[in-house]
Order: sequence, then structure tokens, then C-alpha cells
Amino acid sequence: MKNNGITEYFEEVELTEEYDGYFCSVADVITIAILGSICGLKNINQIHQWAASDRVSEFLKEKFGINHVPCYYWILCLLNLIKPESLNRCFANWIYSFMPERSANMTISLDGKTICSTIKMEKIESPLHIISAQVCELGLTLAQRCTDDKSNEIPAVQELLKELNIKGHIVVADALNCQKETAEIIVNQKADYLLCVKDNHPNLKKDIEDFVQDISLQNIMHSVSKSEQGHGRIEKRTAYVTSNISWLEQQKEWRNLKCIGAIHSEITTKKGTSSEWHYYISSRSLTAEELLHHARMEWSVEAMHWILDVHFDEDWCRIENKAVQQSLNMFRKAALNLIKQFKMRNNSKQPISHIMFQCLLDSNMIFRVVGQN
Repeated sequence: MKNNGITEYFEEVELTEEYDGYFCSVADVITIAILGSICGLKNINQIHQWAASDRVSEFLKEKFGINHVPCYYWILCLLNLIKPESLNRCFANWIYSFMPERSANMTISLDGKTICSTIKMEKIESPLHIISAQVCELGLTLAQRCTDDKSNEIPAVQELLKELNIKGHIVVADALNCQKETAEIIVNQKADYLLCVKDNHPNLKKDIEDFVQDISLQNIMHSVSKSEQGHGRIEKRTAYVTSNISWLEQQKEWRNLKCIGAIHSEITTKKGTSSEWHYYISSRSLTAEELLHHARMEWSVEAMHWILDVHFDEDWCRIENKAVQQSLNMFRKAALNLIKQFKMRNNSKQPISHIMFQCLLDSNMIFRVVGQN
């Protein structure tokens, strides 16, 4: 009997041309690609060889109702038919099904990653730069959007935000995306923003910096410190926040701006101690503890990008097809989402690589990871 746990969410994906799905539906090919990615397989060739093996093809037929595994070339052709924007919508609807019913006040982090292998590809006119939105506390990638290169990241982030259901959450973003229009969009989506302020807004940064660095004013700000030790280093992070911003000339320029904050990081290693300051604006009246938490969560999406490179060799993927590259990026994120959900359900401390290897060896482990057993 067919298990639609994954396939059902991708049955409505739109194609660039008509396809009757006679031998294998596009949704089935997507399922095969996601399951292969759960096993840590890095490219379409590996996924095809794995799926076409006697053991796995029987597993796919029994558990997912996939009666025919297409050849390598046909898998590529079918993936090339997919409209990435449509796949992204299906992907987001699938991830929303993972979200707890009462999941407000989570951190949504946005950041972009350039797939390095596309930089010098002749058939891809410009490097593939993909913006991802991550639900940080759950470790789930919610959605993504592709741009031609990093210079177009700002409008891509803004368009992505318009498509997301982020009501009640707080959106964190780096200095590049500290934009008035971005803040406006976030508030219109009934969410809050926490934006890092750097030299792209020099007057705003200087005003916050002058306030925070004034010891008499710093002493009346709400503050908290936390220290972490590991890997031969000690990091102390101190957060300062205040909602007393009536003096800030730019307050009215930023929609719903309610507080400013700063984080001072001190890192001590054998080579000595270094420190740096980061400055923030937010539409939510944060406590110092909340500032530390949400600002730290911003790194979640960057950690996911690191995993894509380490576990899937994404920066070495040689497929000279933009649509297929985008699809593979989503399938890898889908695999990571499923593995992280499995770890949460089972309170597992196993590394992601160990779980992937178990799935490669034992198809029944795949069924457990996708939450069906």
C-alpha cells in the first residue's frame, strides 16, 4: 500500500511542460531524491544507483508505492521539468506540517549561500545564490529563494518574507538585510524583526554605539552575561538592551522600532583575548536574555549551510543545470529536516553522519527517520 508521507506534499508541483507520469511520477522522483539524500548520497548518479539496486527498489515499492525507478538520464530530465518556485511552495507547506500547533515566538533566520561549483560553469550564466529561511529552535529549513548572485540578496529576502507565514515570530538577519523596507515587510507579516546594524547605516550605528559605550547609560541598561567553554576557547557574551529610545533621531524611520541593543563578545584562547561589539535594533521590547538567545539563533542557518558542504559536498556538485541544482539543494534540506525531527522525537545524540550511514545500510531505518515507524 502506498505511503504518502512525503509524496503527497509534492504531487501538486508545477512543471514547465506537460508530463503524463506514465512510468514514474515527478512526485515519486522527488521522494526518491529525498530518501537518497537521507542516506547521505551526494548526487543524482549515486541516488540512481542506490534506488535501482534490488534491495532498495523493493523497499521503495513496498513502503512508498514506487513501482519503477527511472534511469539516471530520465531522473535528470524529470527534475529539469520542475518549476523551482512551485517546488519551494510545496516544500514550505510540507515543513509547516512539522511545526507545533503553538509555535509562536520562534526565531526565523535568513541568510544566503553561493554554490561555489556554479561560479565557473559555462551553462549557468551567473553563480547560484540561494536564500534560506530557518526555524532556528527546531532546526528546520522553512523555505528558500534563488538569486543570480549575492548582489541581489536584499530583494530576494524581501520577496521570500512576503511568502512566509511568520506571524508571531521574530526574524533575525545580518547587516546586509538591515533595510527599512525589509523591516516594513516583516511588521506587515505580523512578525517582529531583530536586525544587526553595521556600517551600511553609519549614523544609526554611531548613535547606538555612543549610547551603549557611555558607561553611565550602559549601567542603566538591562544586561546579562553568559559564558561558554569548549574546543580550547572561552567565550563570554554580554547583552545590553533598552526601550528608552525617544532620543534616537532615526526611530520614526524604522517601522515599530521599540528597542536597541548590543552584544559584547570576548573570546579567550591560548593566543590571548579578542573582543568585538555588535549593535541591534528590534520591533520587540526585548530583555537582555532574549537578545542573547535570538541573536545567537542567527547562526542556525549558517550551520545548515556548513552541513550542506560537509555532508553533501554541495560546493563540488557539477550539474550544469540551474533548476536541478536548486532542486537538489531543497532535497538536501528536506533530508536534514527529517533527520533533525527524528533526533528530536527520539532524543538522539547521534551525529547526522551516523544516522545517514545507518539509513544507507538499512532501509527500515529510512522508514523510521521519515516518521512512519
